[in-house]
Amino acid sequence: MRRRRSPLKRGALAALAAAGVALGAVVALWLALPDPAPLAHSAPVTTALIEQRRAEARARRRTLRPERAWIALERIPPRVVEAVILSEDARFFGHEGIDWEATREAVGHDLAHGQFSRGGSTITQQLAKNLWLGTEKSLFRKLKEAVLAYKLERTLPKKRILALYLNVAEWGDGVFGIEAGSLARFGVGAEDLSVAQGVVLASMLPAPRRVDLARPSTWIKHRSRRLLDRMAQAGRLSPEEHEHAAAELERILAGPRPEEDEEEPPEEDARGEG
Repeated sequence: MRRRRSPLKRGALAALAAAGVALGAVVALWLALPDPAPLAHSAPVTTALIEQRRAEARARRRTLRPERAWIALERIPPRVVEAVILSEDARFFGHEGIDWEATREAVGHDLAHGQFSRGGSTITQQLAKNLWLGTEKSLFRKLKEAVLAYKLERTLPKKRILALYLNVAEWGDGVFGIEAGSLARFGVGAEDLSVAQGVVLASMLPAPRRVDLARPSTWIKHRSRRLLDRMAQAGRLSPEEHEHAAAELERILAGPRPEEDEEEPPEEDARGEG
């Protein structure tokens, strides 16, 4: 007479089988997704986000001519780079593609509010999204994004990932990369950005197409001021630098409020997490 397995053993075997299936799916996904190696020495010709914006423009019977210009990381002022890192991914140099602490915070926030709104994406995840995925909102896309982020971190050094991100991120309607963003928003190249200008550019990254500096909304004002204060608190700026940048920031954001003003960031359009 055959002995029946105990419920505990059956549960353990089922868990092992499920883990094996999940591992196999991740391995298959790893092999199927793009190889980041060519990006080590060459810039991408286009990105999934650019092609998505082209398709959206065609659907509106418009032609999108992307504004793009590559700039080396070393030419961007360090304070501007620090503003972007502090705004988007403060632990960028300490994680391997996914910031698990930020992810836990995001999941807790989403569960508490009953909606999928805070993504907790790292710069590496955002780069993966920009390059290969676009802003589709689904759990499968988040899985692909996580795998691609890990592949990027395994293949490229941190500074190369940062350089790629700064050169493909969206900074306005049809504007991609910090060089084009600087020219479009302030009329200067990225290497000539001031601290205050860099803070504004970093602050608009969640929803750059919704920022009009001629009529700055309450949320971009609050976000920019908070980021500048955080830079000072983190020791990135001296008291004198902070005071000077704060005065310039108020001049940049001095325009009248838009008719439909928002105190909190709108749904994130470039990150695809809203």
